[in-house]
Amino acid sequence: GSLPPVSSHWKSQHPFHGRLTSNMVCKHCEHQSPVRFDTFDSLSLSIPAAVWGRPMTLDHCLHHFISSESVKDVVCDNCTKIQAERILNGQSIENQRTTFVKQLKLGKLPQCLCIHLQRLSWSSQGTPLKRHEHVQFSEFLVMDIYKYRVPGHRSSPHIPEETTPGARDGTAVKPPEAEQPPGTKPLFMNGASSSSFLMSPGTFPLAAFPECSPPLYLYRLMAVVVHHGDMHSGHFVTYRRSPCPRGALAVPPQWLWVSDDSVRRASLQEVLAASAYLLFYERVPSR
Repeated sequence: GSLPPVSSHWKSQHPFHGRLTSNMVCKHCEHQSPVRFDTFDSLSLSIPAAVWGRPMTLDHCLHHFISSESVKDVVCDNCTKIQAERILNGQSIENQRTTFVKQLKLGKLPQCLCIHLQRLSWSSQGTPLKRHEHVQFSEFLVMDIYKYRVPGHRSSPHIPEETTPGARDGTAVKPPEAEQPPGTKPLFMNGASSSSFLMSPGTFPLAAFPECSPPLYLYRLMAVVVHHGDMHSGHFVTYRRSPCPRGALAVPPQWLWVSDDSVRRASLQEVLAASAYLLFYERVPSR
């Protein structure tokens, strides 16, 4: 017989299931439309144009993904209402169209984060090309600055993310910029960390940075998929952590290189030097 349907509980607990927020603000009257929520199972990031002399990092791709954009010719209900109130004879008016600013944020971060780096581009002649440049990424990924937060609401690892005020009725207010408590600094740019992080692959060395605020949304790299070849043919290989011994709690530091039926040991430095196509991160439990 046919398989039973997947329960709603399992859908909500899917380890790759996350939620994006889309925020639209009118540039003319600054009225905010209700926040929209969309689900995702992976983040597909385009690679921005390279700047000469500057390495491309995963942070550059993430910032490009959530960067604000202008959307023209959008009907603004608030501008229409304001215009109608100025007309005393009660005659009907046309809907007022203005330019809105659209901003993406991550409303709910998943337990397992899959990041796809788009390496397809098109030439001026319309032929597909593969982008081969290296995008720097780190063993640890801090996602706090990309997380949607309601102003005045400080996230806590012990507070469920689903209870954000306004998340269900679409009345949540405009997301602020990255929140940092006074006197604290962000830890490091994702993809541009110092070599000291490579010396302790099993733990995140917060004690070495007492002036930094500990991240709430910290992820550890678990696997990397690399594509060798061009847009028409090629081969995929995978770097992944060695399986944990049964009953072990610590994350194994050993990496493996896997290609079809070939398996060999790999170093973390080799993994981080790879030209990644897919990155798989797992959230580090809060202490």
